[in-house]
Amino acid sequence: MQFSDLGLAAELLRAVEEQGYTQPTPIQEQAIPPILLGQDVMAGAQTGTGKTAAFTLPLLQRLLPQASNSVSPARHPVRALVLAPTRELAAQVWESVRTYAQHTMLRSTCVYGGVSIDPQMKELRAGVEVLVATPGRLLDLVQQRSANLSQVQILVLDEADRMLDMGFMPDLRRIIALLPAQRQNLMFSATFPDDIKKFADQVLKSPVRIQVAARNTVAELITHSAFKVDPLRKRELLANLVRSRDMRQVLVFTSTKLSANRLARQLERDGFNCTALHSDKTQGERMQALADFKDGKVTVLVATDIAARGLDIEHLPHVINYELPPNPEDYIHRIGRTGRAGMSGEAISLVSPDEQDLLQGIEKMLKMRIPMQPLPPDAFEAPARHASQATSRRPPARPREESLPRDELPPPEELPRREALPATMSAQAALFGGNAASTTSNAKRRSQQVAALFLPPVVAKQD
Repeated sequence: MQFSDLGLAAELLRAVEEQGYTQPTPIQEQAIPPILLGQDVMAGAQTGTGKTAAFTLPLLQRLLPQASNSVSPARHPVRALVLAPTRELAAQVWESVRTYAQHTMLRSTCVYGGVSIDPQMKELRAGVEVLVATPGRLLDLVQQRSANLSQVQILVLDEADRMLDMGFMPDLRRIIALLPAQRQNLMFSATFPDDIKKFADQVLKSPVRIQVAARNTVAELITHSAFKVDPLRKRELLANLVRSRDMRQVLVFTSTKLSANRLARQLERDGFNCTALHSDKTQGERMQALADFKDGKVTVLVATDIAARGLDIEHLPHVINYELPPNPEDYIHRIGRTGRAGMSGEAISLVSPDEQDLLQGIEKMLKMRIPMQPLPPDAFEAPARHASQATSRRPPARPREESLPRDELPPPEELPRREALPATMSAQAALFGGNAASTTSNAKRRSQQVAALFLPPVVAKQD
């Protein structure tokens, strides 16, 4: 089947062709027709199969009859609302909307927290038909009376399970209460746990259920492997794998923001171009980190599970689980960043003894054994070039004064005697016209002062 067989408008087909796509993926082939008919859809597919285009293309198609070139904001109300759990995913969805709508008169924008709200308010007041948002920032804009949702015709919940995991259920209910009762509802996600199904029953009306892959499956093009390693030696093994296998682009997952920051700093000291990505970073820092990683300026991106959902990094070859996720399903989302769009990928896990239960849970969910690889012979050896670089940065050590062996010391009778000191002082006093007695006392006082410098310090104790 070709995209032209799906009944899409010429403007959309032109944008799709410019992106180099000719044939729809299975999720696109099954989801686009019912969405064009106005039906509610509940679609699940493994990550990297084109879910975003599966709802973006028919969404734009349905809004085309209402597109207008008028400058009046009243002619551009929000007609389609797409909710995403994270800023990165929202920005990625908006990029797809802009790409496919470039030959239409439909306007769109994206709003999320972590940045100034004023530019977002200005864009919304100018009028947009498609609004991509995170729940929290959208409610802020509604409270500021900058976002009007009374004319929304299509609601899209992208990665709905992730939104529930992040505690967005109260916000979702508040947002849904602001929408018209008559609307089309679309729910897309990689997985649909039981609580999501209950929520879908409350929101969707007689939905078309689509599942193009079995629940909790991963792409067949991804190879899995694991290494058993002491937790204190993980960083050394990671550095060895990246360097010995010449990994030019690798996404490393940790469980906490603290460990992500620590590991990124350590890898930088090891000589890698590395940066961290987590929720404590500002939105500008997060977007810059992703941009540098995609452009190849950063070799290793250390991230928390904030990067495990929806991020489309083209041709990403390697994903490494530095720490295994506590939830086995998050393993699927993490490694789903590789092996996308028909490309092969590699997923490596560094497993410490206390993570064996987590590994068994992942294997049970996948219904497969992840092969345990032997450690490389030089896994914990520091590369010579890095050691030399570290040495070259140190200041040169001052040469030590070589002491003579005891058997080469001069005999005691040849050493200078203490009685020579007064005579010397007398000679100095005569030379400078001074008193020999005063000169001797001064010399003794100076000797005592010098000796005090070498005495152990006196520490006063407090009662």
